[in-house]
Amino acid sequence: MSIPEQTMQFLEEHIPDLAAPAFKQAYWQALASGSSVLEVEDSTIVEVFPDGTRKVIKQIGAAIPMTSGQKRVAV
Repeated sequence: MSIPEQTMQFLEEHIPDLAAPAFKQAYWQALASGSSVLEVEDSTIVEVFPDGTRKVIKQIGAAIPMTSGQKRVAV
């Protein structure tokens, strides 16, 4: 079964709208199940535990500003 091009474009345009709530739900489900999750806060990777404690894992470089549809070329 093939999906019409117009339908495919519509679905692709709405991936961010669908992904955001799914990501948030997965985040809270992981914490509720007793697992920790990783977050990035101001160029720092932080592990968040179900009891709310946080542990710094690593400092990383600053985020690279991108616009939607832009492709980054590896250097």
